[in-house]
Parts: sequence; structure tokens; C-alpha cells
Amino acid sequence: MAQHFSLAACDVVGFDLDHTLCRYNLPESARLIYNSFAQFLVKEKGYDKELLTVTPEDWDFCCKGLALDLEDGNFIKLADNGTVLRASHGTKMLAPEVLAEEYGRKEWKHFMPDSGMACRSGKYYFYDNYFDLPGALLCARVVDSLTKQNNCQKPFDFWKDIVAGIQHNYKMSAFKENCGIYFPEIKRDPGRYLHTCPESVKKWLRQLKNAGKILMLITSSHSDYCRLLCEYILGNDFEYLFDIVITNALKPGFFSHLPSQRPFRTLENDEEQEALPSLDKPGWYSQGNAVHLYELLKKMTGKPEPKVVYFGDSMHSDIFPACHYSNWETVLILEELRGDRDGKPEDSEPLEKKGKYEGPKAKPLNRLSKKWGSFFIDSVSGLENTEDSLVYTWSCKRISAYSTIAIPSIEAIAAFLVVSAPIQKWKSTFF
Repeated sequence: MAQHFSLAACDVVGFDLDHTLCRYNLPESARLIYNSFAQFLVKEKGYDKELLTVTPEDWDFCCKGLALDLEDGNFIKLADNGTVLRASHGTKMLAPEVLAEEYGRKEWKHFMPDSGMACRSGKYYFYDNYFDLPGALLCARVVDSLTKQNNCQKPFDFWKDIVAGIQHNYKMSAFKENCGIYFPEIKRDPGRYLHTCPESVKKWLRQLKNAGKILMLITSSHSDYCRLLCEYILGNDFEYLFDIVITNALKPGFFSHLPSQRPFRTLENDEEQEALPSLDKPGWYSQGNAVHLYELLKKMTGKPEPKVVYFGDSMHSDIFPACHYSNWETVLILEELRGDRDGKPEDSEPLEKKGKYEGPKAKPLNRLSKKWGSFFIDSVSGLENTEDSLVYTWSCKRISAYSTIAIPSIEAIAAFLVVSAPIQKWKSTFF
């Protein structure tokens, strides 16, 4: 891989929306997502009402990069070589001796040496973004509840109810129908959950456009929700900023599927219309595939191989597939790179809004977990008479392999406002 990355060399700049261009107020959005699932499980599926109560301390369980073994209810944190660094049953962390007995120093049973290993499976689920993490806490507490009831015959069978909760709250028609808890609440009070884009980001997007770059927005959110978010964070004229908008992109399939499997569709009043045999002009579309998109980009740029860079926050949905299947440059938005600043998270909200929604303080999802340790590195207990050693996590290995660079936020680049300056390639050095 090249040792530097120049944005000026890119013909096309693409962006994910959620947690990339659109930053959320994580403590508030996490509670909302958790409640949307917990209410469904309790009211519709008969789960224990204790799931509805969450303490500030409970949020420490949340950490990107964890895998849930759907059969035994264990959460695990993997080293770059596939061995298990830490594990819990539900929310209860396994003691070192139990961890050693259950996993030893061998590869986890579902691990594949290729760091492109699937993040979703019928047997496990990797949590790699901030929409996922509240679900990790909920699933862990479900395991606790089932274990306590002594009716938790393995393999666990609660995952089908989690999927039903996703469908109930986030199906394509949920926004329009005010279904579930999540969308009605976001519509009622977007300022509670969303951060507006700083003027520096808006200025940078306009600068890219004026420099002749093709700007794209590719999101798996549906068009109605995308419109609400963009109007709030960028303004009512946001469509002017983007040459191409693709909603309901169903990533990572957008990158991995053939055109015949996932054609583009036009939209009318946010309703999907007929499938298109090809993509002939810029505009707003739904679903689609990277192959037809790239053909359009060739026409728009007049180049046989236009260079594309894509900004996203999810290794599973954005970074790995864009790099692996489409050979795009990728910029990972990784808020964990912010670190703690005197124990206080960086905040772009104006002072007059701070404190408006404050309740009991919970650990922001992008801060270090006491239970799980660093997202990037962890220690491996040494053998007798030897010291512990530090190793990279599996998540860190994937970042190094598939992202061109990693930055804590879009603002981190926009603040420079110099399109032509090369951006030094991020390497796997975090400490």
C-alpha cells in the first residue's frame, strides 16, 4: 500500500451518512436504540421487564469489535491471530482461569485467518458500529436473564426475536408509518439526537465540489430518513452538494452483489419504482450496485479508471467491501481515535444546548471500556515467570488491512480545508 494518500488525486469522493457525515449524540441515541428493542422484547415477546431498566454503569459493557456467539451466549474479543483475549457470558466477564479453560490459546472456532472474515453469520454476530452497540448490551442482558431463569438450553434461541425487533423498528415503511419507537422520536426531537455539521464541513464539501470532484452520498438508510437527517445537519439545500445520492443501498451487498442481483431503482415520493437496466445519469436512486455506479462515474469523469475514495464508519458495511470488491480508497471514521480529553468527550454542540438533556452520566460509546479494554490493543498473560505482552486486536488488524487512512471525524479533515495537500497514510501505531 502507498505510504501517503492525496485527496487531490481522487476524482470522486463518496460518503456514508450515519456516524460519518451525520454525527449522533451518542448517549442519547444509544438509549433510544436500546429502548426501541427492549420495549419490543418485553411487550411483544414476553421478556423480563428488568430489560427496560439500564444504569449508567451498564453502558461500560459496550465496545466495538466484540463478537457474540449466538449458540452459547458468550461475547468475545479477538486478537489479530484469532485467539480470544477476553470473554463474557452475557454481561458477566469470564475469570482468567475460566477463559483459559474454555478457549486456551487456540483460534476461536469461527475464526478464519483472512481478516476479511464475515461479520455476520448464523452462528455469530460482530458489533462494529454505534447502531449495533446498544443491541450488544441488550443481548448480553437477555443472556443474563435466560441464564437466571435456568431455562437457557443451549444453543440460545433469542436471536430470532432480535431480528423481529429490527424489522419492527427499522423496516422500510417504519418512518412513514411512525412504527416502533426510534423514528417517531427522532422526528419529534432531532436536536436531542443529532449534531449539526460544523460550518467547516459544509465549506469543505463546497470546496470539493468547486474543485471539480464528483460527490456521492451512499447510505443504507431509506430516503425519507436520509432526507430528515441531511436537512437537519446540512440544511434544506443539501442536495446541491451531491451529484449522486443512493439510499437503501443495503451495504455491504451494494459492493459485493452483481448488477442483476441488486439493480438501481428510481424513487417517487420516497417509494421505490421500477428497476433500471443501467445507471445513465446522476441523481437520487435507491438500492443499486457498485458496478453500474462505476460505469456512470467513467462517463461523468471521462476517464477509463476514475479514482474513488469512500468515507464510512463501519468496517463490515463500508470499508472492507469498498476496498475488497471495488478497489476504492477508504477513509474509516473511527471516533475511538479521539481518546479522552481530561476525561471529557469532545463535543461540537453549542454551549446553550449543553445540559439540556443531561441525566445520570453514562460512558459514551466511543470511550474506553473498563470491562473490555482498548479497541486497538490488549495484553496477553505471560507464561510462568514471563511478563504479559501487548497484541493488536482483530479489529485493529482489519483497519490496517482495509482502510487507506483512519480519522476520528470528518471535521478532522475539513478543518484543514486544503484539498490538494497529501494526507499521510495512517499506520497501525496507536500508542
